[in-house]
Amino acid sequence: MTDGAKKGIRLSGEDRAELAARLKRRYDGGESIRVLADATGRSYGFVHRLLSEAGAELRGRGGATRKA
Repeated sequence: MTDGAKKGIRLSGEDRAELAARLKRRYDGGESIRVLADATGRSYGFVHRLLSEAGAELRGRGGATRKA
């Protein structure tokens, strides 16, 4: 899935909002930011920023945690 959002092409306005909404739906469905970044050909930071702009409730990091 590239969503017509080629890497290096600046997204603004309606195109950016549309991509952000699609990514938010997928993220809310359980996909990780890293998977979304790979699927769109965009960086982790770009996808993270779009999700934040779209109002997504970002999940914490997974994996084992250390006991205090």
